[in-house]
Amino acid sequence: MSDRTAEFPRLTKLVDDARGRTRLRVAVAYPCSADSLAAAIFARDDGLIEPVLVGPASRMRTLATHAKVRLNDVLLVDTADDPVVASRAAVALAASGEVAALMKGSQHTDELLTAVLARDASLRTGRRISHAFWFDLPSYHKPLMLTDAVVNIAPTVAEKADILANVLQLARRLGVALPKIAILSAIETVNPALASSLDAAILCKMADRGQIGGAAIVDGPLALDNALSAAAAETKGLASRVAGDPDVLMVHNLDVGNALYKSFVYAGQGECAGLILGARVPIILTSRADSQRARIASCALARMSIEEVAEVS
Repeated sequence: MSDRTAEFPRLTKLVDDARGRTRLRVAVAYPCSADSLAAAIFARDDGLIEPVLVGPASRMRTLATHAKVRLNDVLLVDTADDPVVASRAAVALAASGEVAALMKGSQHTDELLTAVLARDASLRTGRRISHAFWFDLPSYHKPLMLTDAVVNIAPTVAEKADILANVLQLARRLGVALPKIAILSAIETVNPALASSLDAAILCKMADRGQIGGAAIVDGPLALDNALSAAAAETKGLASRVAGDPDVLMVHNLDVGNALYKSFVYAGQGECAGLILGARVPIILTSRADSQRARIASCALARMSIEEVAEVS
């Protein structure tokens, strides 16, 4: 990991906590770039995962030589040099229980998710899949999650309820007994002309009535300043148990989530890990622009998202 890790104590703790558990057996689908292959091997060397590399074996061996990483004792599942074929083969390993998680390689995200969501893949649950980022932000006093900034473009209220349920389950498995969730809008009052404020109000009432999968403190609509600053909320006369202390920020659509994620990383100098939730196994989804530290942290997040796995022999 980078020597800048010390700047992110909460991320360091996440990785350390994951390292203290048995390694997670992960099918890495089509790791046919130096970065994606090296990330899997570095996470292995860090004691986090036991990777199963799924793709064209000769190409992966050549990449490993160029990247100067060792594939000793790593299982390779040889497939055609085709990201779709490799993604399906990796998904089949997860469906059969041979691995406990999936990790995206160098294919396009939709190639992997299409394989995951195929009806014959047996990885669907009753919930819509969604993505959650976990942030270590220097300007914030605890880990902060953001959902959904990757998968769902313009989710409906019913889909947002699934997104909330997914991130609520993740928060609990990370040790947050009663997660505080801020549902974001441009304003902190309900305005029929602003869909994000209406959706937030509906979701809060659903949470009050136990319709999102468990206990949580959910408040919204909240503008971003009110969500992150208790002083801003007080100035506006807003009484909120979430203001200034959320564990999760939920956004209205992909545009907002993507902008907020990138602002946290590039302007806020934060670091993050990310997972796709709502399938039978966690899916480690990283971007070509992600740092090696973020890739390893995502593996740690996947390990912490699973309560127990069988020890790898």
